[in-house]
Amino acid sequence: MTGLNWAWIAIALTLPTLLGGLVAYPLWRAAQPIFGNLAGTLVIFASAMGFIMREDVELKLLAQECLDQGLLCVPEPSAFARFAIYSFIALFEVVVLFSVSLKVEAHLRSRGYDPEWRR
Repeated sequence: MTGLNWAWIAIALTLPTLLGGLVAYPLWRAAQPIFGNLAGTLVIFASAMGFIMREDVELKLLAQECLDQGLLCVPEPSAFARFAIYSFIALFEVVVLFSVSLKVEAHLRSRGYDPEWRR
């Protein structure tokens, strides 16, 4: 009940970003940056909801174990703080996804020009 599960936080920092990028990249290459961003964002936010639900189930199981022993256990940090961590990670990942989208779009746009005319 005390402390954070850093392994799951590390997974939340890496896996959704990679999966969101893998889903979005083909759509970006097909000149559909908005759909690519939507698809990548959907993957990232859905995975964040999955991480939050996993954390919620884990906290409820631990709290039930405490209640079965006749103890009252309070998680530290609170459930809200744990959920907020995963939410902010997802928000940061979406910002990164949109930033990469801008770079890919600029590269695709300048690809049709001669190198001396590119900025």
